[in-house]
Amino acid sequence: MTTVTTADTRAPAPASTTGTPAAAPPGDSGRALLARLEVLRERVAALVEHRTADDPTADDPLRGLYLPDEAVHHLLRTWPSADADGEPAGAGGPGEPVPAHAPAGLGDRLARLAEQAGLTELDTSALLVALAPDVDRTFEPLYGYLNNDVSRRRATVGLALDLCGVPAHVVTARARFHASAPLRALGLLEVEEPERPFLTRSLRIPDRLVGHLLGDDTPDAALLGLLLPMPGPLPAAGGDTDVFVRRLAARLKDGPLTAYLREPREGDGLAALATVLDAAGIDALRCTAPEDHVPELLREARLGGRAIVVSGLPEKPGPFVRALTAATDVTVLMTDPRPYDPHWAPADPLVLDAPGRRAGGVAVWRAALGADADGFDLATAVAPYRLGGDRIQRAAHTAQALAAFDGTPVAAEHVRLAARRQSASGLESHARRIRPDVDWQDLVLPHKPLVQLRELALRARHRDRVLGEWRLSAGGGRGRGVLGLFAGESGTGKTLSAEVVAADLGLDLYVVQLSSVVDKYVGETEKNLERIFTEADRTDAVLLFDEADAVFGKRSEVKDAHDKYANMESAYLLQRLESFDGIALLTTNLRANIDEAFTRRLDLVVDFPFPDVEQRLALWRHSLSRVPSSDGIDPGVLARDFELAGGSIRSAVVTAAYLAAGRDDMVTADDLLEGARREYRKAGRLVPGEGGW
Repeated sequence: MTTVTTADTRAPAPASTTGTPAAAPPGDSGRALLARLEVLRERVAALVEHRTADDPTADDPLRGLYLPDEAVHHLLRTWPSADADGEPAGAGGPGEPVPAHAPAGLGDRLARLAEQAGLTELDTSALLVALAPDVDRTFEPLYGYLNNDVSRRRATVGLALDLCGVPAHVVTARARFHASAPLRALGLLEVEEPERPFLTRSLRIPDRLVGHLLGDDTPDAALLGLLLPMPGPLPAAGGDTDVFVRRLAARLKDGPLTAYLREPREGDGLAALATVLDAAGIDALRCTAPEDHVPELLREARLGGRAIVVSGLPEKPGPFVRALTAATDVTVLMTDPRPYDPHWAPADPLVLDAPGRRAGGVAVWRAALGADADGFDLATAVAPYRLGGDRIQRAAHTAQALAAFDGTPVAAEHVRLAARRQSASGLESHARRIRPDVDWQDLVLPHKPLVQLRELALRARHRDRVLGEWRLSAGGGRGRGVLGLFAGESGTGKTLSAEVVAADLGLDLYVVQLSSVVDKYVGETEKNLERIFTEADRTDAVLLFDEADAVFGKRSEVKDAHDKYANMESAYLLQRLESFDGIALLTTNLRANIDEAFTRRLDLVVDFPFPDVEQRLALWRHSLSRVPSSDGIDPGVLARDFELAGGSIRSAVVTAAYLAAGRDDMVTADDLLEGARREYRKAGRLVPGEGGW
């Protein structure tokens, strides 16, 4: 009687034609590994014969408690051979190591891994001994027999040394199983049961390595959900970007490299790395800082001969960066908006600044949209956006899906909407978002302000060319932002104009809520403003500081602590505006309240005059254009008698519309008159013609 369950050596039943299909024959990698195991099988057979020849307990009836000799010899006799001719390959007798390079053909991944990882012949043989039970279960009872313990069906350190023909007392051989040795340091071998004596500790091969050696390229299960697709390479842009790509690609071809790219805007570094890797012809694993799975990530990169790309480091990057930079045999490329801190790791990577992304990127958009880019002015539509290559790809797919939903060809409106959705913003915690729903036809202004507003939109579209390519930036760390000041009385159209400019650019408008910015505690206002400016730099949007006097007021003579800290806030704003890369608009009712140092840094100052009679008449007519009105209404009298700004005229028309809707009728002259009078009363002014027109 025995407690051992040996492997079933009967011939397998034929595969069912309706059930699970028969397993496919092994590929080159599988055949190479099976050929190695044939050599190992002969070595195991020789060791079994050697052990049973001089075993004093060979005839003991209790010997079968572990495994009967008959069962062992039966397994050896019935072992299926991987040799095409049915003849097993020869192997040396006891005392001879398992050959490290069996005649396995070109698909031998174990040989390739040994060469890449710098494994010795003993390392490779021990690796083969350890993985045998994971590939052929008939090794298990034999290992149990050789371990003299039926429950220990995996290889041990001592058994591996025996099968490799190395005495167990050789220090250099034992050292190959230490934690710092390549097998364990590279995650290729696990030595379990540290509480047991060294020679009886079990050896285990990670499942991912076994699968790889058999030809399976499925990523490690521990990395599922952590690996992300790499974006496509960017087309040649010319200038400094192409030089950067060419130099870094040439360096990667020379061998493994650890580099850190600081990106000026989220996505810049990843887009640059995708282009560099494509130019170097290197595949990569992209992930987002899997702090708990660095060993699995490094092993996956080694097995596939790929680089590692990490976009976005954890909040405390030190341990993660140290773990990655310690692997000098794998190319590791990290990118993050933060500057590199030498305290993160003892060995510094190659620290570079990622090339900034230009607005527009027409070539990338055209490649992503394909033939759909030919139906409209693509360059004008995408000029304001600074999206990365992967974001452009996603925006293009979204635009095509929106066009398909509308049943129309892809248009500029689809592209703009899709691009805005890719520019996620954290500004909403500090500002109110407005989705513009107006255009230039909604502005009733004199010629000069209209020309200036159109110029403002023009500057926003072409700032990268003028300030970047043509090098007209003033230097000194100045950004490529567009700054404008709208000055005029309340209701003259300043906020509406900001919305029209944002709509023309295809961007969202964020109105800064000063209540969430100004703080009574020293230094907090600056921190809040920094958060807003930083987020605005990362977002394709127009930033509007309404009633900007509160934060952009004039500096004054220091008479007390309040004046001192107020001037510090102004000084901070002056510096921050110079390095700003976004689009910011300021509105004020009193231009004289704005510090002259701010106005010097502005691109345009647009004055909004109080409307004269002709402009008031145009405003009345524009507000009434969509309102059902009675015949014979003449707003000219209202324009002459009531000096109202555009905002007040609109409010008067809204009042008249509500009065008409309450009667279920059209707007009459009396309704408009009542609306105008109410606006005068709200302003505390004397109402002209209380007795009639």
